[in-house]
Amino acid sequence: MTNTRWSWPGLLRRVGWVLALLLTAAPAVGAEYELVWADEFDRDGPPNPAHWTYERGFVRNQELQWYQPQNAWCRDGRLVIAGRRERRRNPLHCADGSGWKAQRRFVDYTSASLTTKGLHRWQYGRFEVRAKIPAEEGLWPAIWFLGERGEWPSRGEIDLMEFYGGNVLANFCWGRKARWKPRWKSSKTPLSSLGGTPWAERFHVWRMDWDADRIALYVDDVLLNAVDLSNTVNPGGWGPENPFHQPHYLLLNLAIGGNSGGDPSRTVFPARYEVDYVRVYQKR
Repeated sequence: MTNTRWSWPGLLRRVGWVLALLLTAAPAVGAEYELVWADEFDRDGPPNPAHWTYERGFVRNQELQWYQPQNAWCRDGRLVIAGRRERRRNPLHCADGSGWKAQRRFVDYTSASLTTKGLHRWQYGRFEVRAKIPAEEGLWPAIWFLGERGEWPSRGEIDLMEFYGGNVLANFCWGRKARWKPRWKSSKTPLSSLGGTPWAERFHVWRMDWDADRIALYVDDVLLNAVDLSNTVNPGGWGPENPFHQPHYLLLNLAIGGNSGGDPSRTVFPARYEVDYVRVYQKR
């Protein structure tokens, strides 16, 4: 049953947020912006079902985790996504089945992936996510966006944050003429250049500024990557002509292993990915 009581830390944060709104919607954002959507995660219990739904089971990239809602909860004004090592039979297993999802006999890890798909999507604006990421081997936390129309990659993908292999990544992806062949504009910032493990143990603000001409991705106001939208045209017919001229929805997830995540066998679990807030601003 959902616990709707307010925690004191969450209540104090809520009061601070309201005061900031009364003072012209967070002056640091700029007077030309207004807050149009936010989740402050200030209600203990499951994430707000009016804001979030879930991916379930094995989903992509041959990742090791089984996604399930019970690995995500809100407490003390923060969203927690927990990665766990736990073994159970794979309900999708089929001895003569095809594909990696059916061929796995067991689930060895669980985690959660939250998305606003079907509930909220946005085209253009300033997006801010304050989060603390787990940076151990085999973990793959992300803050990312997918276009609502078309098939991947022609629908467009924006990775505001990914972490794996010791690097913080910020990426853009769209289509080529050949179906299912992505074109990437990526950046990698070694965790060691940011401050290593102590940096990862603190909260940081990831920001995306997106308009009809350009998308720029930042962490703590440091530019990580940017793309000119005159260059992001899909030459094939598998999605909109320009995927970044359409609404996108948001995903917050903690993947484990897979094509890029690395080997989690020596990683200590449970792992915690914590999100303090998500805020979406658009120009007045």
